[in-house]
Amino acid sequence: QVQLVESGGGLVQAGGSLRLSCAYSGRTFSRYAAGWFRQAPGKEREFVATISQAGRVVYSADSVKGRFTISRDNAKNTVNLQMNSLKPEDTAVYYCAVRPDLTSTKSSEYNYWGQGTQVTVSA
Repeated sequence: QVQLVESGGGLVQAGGSLRLSCAYSGRTFSRYAAGWFRQAPGKEREFVATISQAGRVVYSADSVKGRFTISRDNAKNTVNLQMNSLKPEDTAVYYCAVRPDLTSTKSSEYNYWGQGTQVTVSA
């Protein structure tokens, strides 16, 4: 199995920054793609970004707009999301997820999920 532990959420002012981290462990498959999703109350879970084992990335341009950067450190088994210029509309629970092999923007195609970390951006 694969376990994921998230950290880095919190309360920030608009325009501030946060760095989310996701530490994963286990050996279900040899290669992993990781994704970040977010969900606000009453809204659908929304794709944010994904990164392949080799470091290829896909962003949700209409929501992220170049403000976020996803990265991974395979030696440390971590996936990160650097969030800059945060806006109140970014407020949500952010989830890290892992799937085998290929990247995906669909939450239903991810096999393992972290517990989520709350990000709150005040006006």
